Amino acid sequence: MLYGVLDLIFLGLAIAAFGMSVWALIHAIRTPARAFQAAGKLNKNLWMLFTGLATIFTLASAAGYMGGGLNMLNIFTIASVIASGIYLADVKPAVSEYKGGGGNQGPYGPW
Repeated sequence: MLYGVLDLIFLGLAIAAFGMSVWALIHAIRTPARAFQAAGKLNKNLWMLFTGLATIFTLASAAGYMGGGLNMLNIFTIASVIASGIYLADVKPAVSEYKGGGGNQGPYGPW
């Protein structure tokens, strides 16, 4: 029974890691390239590469726990979680300060 509970815990962690990687990838895609430059971070293409690979590796890990083959926690999955975490904790707040366009003005300022 314990083996089944641990499998469920690791499945939950794998799904959470996949969700975090997808969130980071979507944010990187939607953020303008000039925001990365203005914030002094690595360029957009590198962050899209890092978060894209992170999404692939965490998807493979999550699929493995659901019976899809790669069910081992390997160094690539750990590196993927670290890369997505760095993006969400450091890069996302820095680039979110730089809004694009200028056409998003509401009655009380930008929104």
